[in-house]
Amino acid sequence: MMATEREKMTAGGPYNQFDEELIARRVYIRQQLEEINHITDNDDRNSRFKALIADTGDDFFVETDFKFDYGFNLHLGDHFYANYDVKMLDSAPITIGDHAYIGPNVGFYTPIHPIDPKQRDADVELCAPITIGHSLWVGGGAVILPGVTLGNNVVVGAGAVVTKSFGDNVVIAGNPARVIKTVD
Repeated sequence: MMATEREKMTAGGPYNQFDEELIARRVYIRQQLEEINHITDNDDRNSRFKALIADTGDDFFVETDFKFDYGFNLHLGDHFYANYDVKMLDSAPITIGDHAYIGPNVGFYTPIHPIDPKQRDADVELCAPITIGHSLWVGGGAVILPGVTLGNNVVVGAGAVVTKSFGDNVVIAGNPARVIKTVD
C-alpha cells in the first residue's frame, strides 16, 4: 500500500506540502486557532488547545496567539507553559518533555525546504523532528530548527538560533547557538 503524504511527512520523507489532506488539516487548524486564540477564559482556551494536540500532560497552559500547523505531531509533556505568540510548525513530530517554560515569540520549525531550486519549484518538502528532554527554559524570540535534539535541563537564551543538537545540563545562546555555561 502506498504511503499517504501525511505518513511520508511525519516519517521525514519527501512529501507534497500541497496535498489535499494536508491542506484541509492546516485550514481546519487555522480556523480553530483563530477562534481559540480569542478566548479570554484560560481554562476554556487551554482545554480547546489540548483537544487539537496529539498529547499533553495534565498541567498545560498556553497564552494567546499559539499557532501550529497540524497538532497531530505535537507531543508536549506535563507542566508545559508557553507565553504569547509561540509557533510550532509540526510537519515532523515536536516532542518536549516535562517542565517546559517557553518564552514569547519562540519558534519550533520542522519543515526543510530544499536548497536545490528544481526540487523547491516542484513543491517537494522535507522535515525533521525536534526532540527536547525535561526541564527546558527557552527565552523570548529563540528559534529551534529542524532535526534539533536537546537534552534535559537545557536553557536556551533569548534570541538564540538553535541549528544543532546539544546534550544535558547546558545553557546555550547566540546565532548559531553555542554552549555558554553548564548547569550543575
